[in-house]
Amino acid sequence: PKGKRISDYSVDNIGFIEEWMNTLPRKILDYRTPEELFEKYLDEIYAA
Repeated sequence: PKGKRISDYSVDNIGFIEEWMNTLPRKILDYRTPEELFEKYLDEIYAA
């Protein structure tokens, strides 16, 4: 929550939240996940 100190969370808890946020489909991304698009762009970079 806004205003809560990040030091109040464990590393495992932060990792869980990070994973959840990166695998959540987003309407703005045409219902794709940030992780999915990041991997796609990395593939394009390495193919060049």
